[in-house]
Amino acid sequence: MLRNLPKYFRRRARHVSRFCRARRGATAVEFALVAPAFLAMLIAIFETAIFLLAQQNLQNAAVETGRQFMTGQVQNNGTTETQLLNNTICPLIQALFTCSNLMVNVQTYSDFASANASAPTLTYNSNGTVSNTWSYNAGSPGDIMVVQLIYQWPIVGGPFGYVLSNLGNGNTEMMGVTAFRVEPY
Repeated sequence: MLRNLPKYFRRRARHVSRFCRARRGATAVEFALVAPAFLAMLIAIFETAIFLLAQQNLQNAAVETGRQFMTGQVQNNGTTETQLLNNTICPLIQALFTCSNLMVNVQTYSDFASANASAPTLTYNSNGTVSNTWSYNAGSPGDIMVVQLIYQWPIVGGPFGYVLSNLGNGNTEMMGVTAFRVEPY
């Protein structure tokens, strides 16, 4: 396979040199017509792929955090929200996210029918930061719990920026959520 690599590069170099030698201009005009659409599509594909990768990473962190609550580890250790964020969540997401921008919402419910796992509406104060108050209730055995990890993911504008819903500040809301019943511990 490595023996064929120099042949491949020589063939590609011939194509590039032929493009550079073309004097009639048709190739350059065609390239100018196709390149912007191609580059915009390429950027949109990369942005969507990175968004989906980050979304899956955030969802995995929410499930792992929920497992800590479900098995009683958080309750038995008396873990605070800050400790949970720094010791459990941040190590799972720090490759793609800024931990200081992550919002954690942990709520308990009496049954699954009343549990609310929908995306919250973010409200902003005058300086542009989120002013929502988030709940942190560690729950007890038998409680129904919903753990939500909310993050404002920056998006690239442009011709395909409308694909991801925009919060109006150049970000889109990303959320990882899990719902479960706390086991007896």
